[in-house]
Amino acid sequence: MALLRTDFFSDVLELSTSMTVLLPQRTTHRIGTTGHAGADEHPVLYLLHGLSDDDTAWSRYTSIERYAEDLGLAVVMPQVHRSFYADERHGARFWTFLSTELPEVVRSFFRVSTRREDTFVAGLSMGGYGALKWALRQPERFAAAASLSGALDLVARERDPELGGPLMRRIFGDRSVAGSDDDLLHLVAKADPATLPQLYVCCGTEDHLYSDSVRFRDACAARGIPLTVDFGPGEHVWSYWDAKIQDVLSWLPLARR
Repeated sequence: MALLRTDFFSDVLELSTSMTVLLPQRTTHRIGTTGHAGADEHPVLYLLHGLSDDDTAWSRYTSIERYAEDLGLAVVMPQVHRSFYADERHGARFWTFLSTELPEVVRSFFRVSTRREDTFVAGLSMGGYGALKWALRQPERFAAAASLSGALDLVARERDPELGGPLMRRIFGDRSVAGSDDDLLHLVAKADPATLPQLYVCCGTEDHLYSDSVRFRDACAARGIPLTVDFGPGEHVWSYWDAKIQDVLSWLPLARR
């Protein structure tokens, strides 16, 4: 794999930003790993970071590079700060950046596929929320989407003393998330199950966000939306996400697998 820290200018954000990217590389003499890169454009996983992280977090705290290598899978990890992947009321348009500009920039820089069957999204914590929001709002883009320990009930998070208050007011202003397109449970309630990608949710039962994943599971069940669920022992820590991202990669419907 090639590991790139890519600095570029975003017209949407009106500033310079960055993304960390893993690209498949065919190798024959490297000891301890086998490089794999198909002749065609690479399938791509957009892998989203959490609230306190940046675009380097996944590559620093997990072995995502080693896990993705044998799959011939490109991994794109963008930088969105503490935005909850939203167009901020007092800030920048991170939702528009993620959902519109970023895929175009990635496509212009790298040899990655734009086909739905080759495109996936996943994330942890705030990034789990972002991944499922992107998949629910643009289901035609993705074959699969996964949340690891996601903050999936943002209406409940508005009342959370750690997340509510100034942070939510900066992002969403005076309006409530409830019933908007930033409310995942609202998106589930109005979704057409036939149009959605495959969905996956995992969370540790000792995680403070566990109840969010349970409510998301129940909302999907009420709408008849298929959902792969993995609940079991675990906390809100990188050792859990390092283990579970391997399960997510095994679950992805990669055509070449």
